[in-house]
Amino acid sequence: MDINQLFSVKDKVVLVTGGSRGIGEMIATGFIQGGAKVYISSRSAQACDETAEKLNKLGPGKCIPVPADLQKTEDVKKLVAELSKREKHIDVLVNNAGATWGATVDDYPEEAFNKVMNLNVKSIFLLTQACLPLLEAKASADVPSRVINIGSINGINVPAHETYAYSASKAAVHQLTKHLAGKLGHRHILVNAIAPGSFQSKMMKETLEKFGDIIVATVPVGRIGSPEDIAGTAIYLSSRAGQYTNGAVIVVDGGVIVSSKM
Repeated sequence: MDINQLFSVKDKVVLVTGGSRGIGEMIATGFIQGGAKVYISSRSAQACDETAEKLNKLGPGKCIPVPADLQKTEDVKKLVAELSKREKHIDVLVNNAGATWGATVDDYPEEAFNKVMNLNVKSIFLLTQACLPLLEAKASADVPSRVINIGSINGINVPAHETYAYSASKAAVHQLTKHLAGKLGHRHILVNAIAPGSFQSKMMKETLEKFGDIIVATVPVGRIGSPEDIAGTAIYLSSRAGQYTNGAVIVVDGGVIVSSKM
């Protein structure tokens, strides 16, 4: 066993959607500091450029911005076409882009429900589907390619907030992950999901500002997640260490969903 290579992601080619901030940026940072070439995507070209500039200063890997609005099917196709111009293969696809919406059950708008489900579920399937030729190009039984879908503990437990589309979408992401894993494993593509708890992100910013102390009190380890926590899980799944893990939903929440306080 080569322990130095067990968790290595050096020289891997990675695409992280929603990679300009929050959990996506945390994961991209881990890969870049591990020596990978990372493409980050988000709706905002400016945000992509700014994050890429920041991460390239960290090195030793490289960060390349490729903006796209994954709510639009044509942008999914454009993203993969642009990636295909630059690379003959990708090793890891991290489906992280997502949205949420909160409203009472009486007032929850159909448009918002559709938007959340479209980005959080449909775009994951469509992007994974479009990336299959790149994922298969270099994949083998010895070195499979990876797809990592970012779910949520809200897709496992029932959230306190009225975010109906979000919790439904994340439960769907977990099930989609398992379904794809069963079909793509024999094509040397491993598909897993990470279900994070509370991490510092734009999506969680307001909630943490208002209810941070209450949220931390429900976490058995006494804190919210750190960049190392989420990046380390993604790196495990993408390295030799995670090569026999397929169809898993890995909870990274400090023990929240198994706590009696929930």
